Amino acid sequence: MPKLYLVPTPIGNLEDITLRALRILKEADLILAEDTRNTHNLLNHYGIEKKMIPHHAFNEHQTLKSIIEIIRNSNSVALVSDAGTPAISDPGYLLVRECLREGIELECLPGPVAFIPALVNSGIPSDRFRFEGFLPHKKGRQTRLKELSESECTLILYESPFRLVKTLEQLAEFFGPERYASVSRELTKIHEENARGNLAELIQHFSSKTVKGEIVIVVEGKR
Repeated sequence: MPKLYLVPTPIGNLEDITLRALRILKEADLILAEDTRNTHNLLNHYGIEKKMIPHHAFNEHQTLKSIIEIIRNSNSVALVSDAGTPAISDPGYLLVRECLREGIELECLPGPVAFIPALVNSGIPSDRFRFEGFLPHKKGRQTRLKELSESECTLILYESPFRLVKTLEQLAEFFGPERYASVSRELTKIHEENARGNLAELIQHFSSKTVKGEIVIVVEGKR
């Protein structure tokens, strides 16, 4: 039966995967992987052998129609990203939208997503939050920061280790250096770090060290 499964994968610790996700990966006719090398490591860890083809931000527009045709051919297809839930700051949205337009059944499994543990362990209010993912690199960045600085909701951002300090400095510029925040990196891994304090303190902390790993920034809303 034609069907697309969206399967969350561990954001670090390979034990953070559900039994249902493993079953779907075993039973699927094909796996669409953001990076087949990363997914191969996960499958190999659990003794799963499965045909894979790449589906990532650089080819998703070109391969969309052919993938739809593969699914239509009575195939069950599992979509995975490198880590976490597909379509959350990762490829997936275009394929989901096209499947819905074509009347293809979808099933999204619950599972890991990096910003949830970062938000919960930040100590910042989690009843109302705004997930922004990655900020624009250039065009519209300052306009977005100015807008976000006025929000009373907790703000959640993704960032690379190479731009972390610069982003914290810009947040301090627009939000004020005393705004409380938390930076989480290497979540679920051996070297996990959750640094908390005002933006000025976080800038000082991360300016004095080499930063590695994926980054989640959580900032309290305007009071």
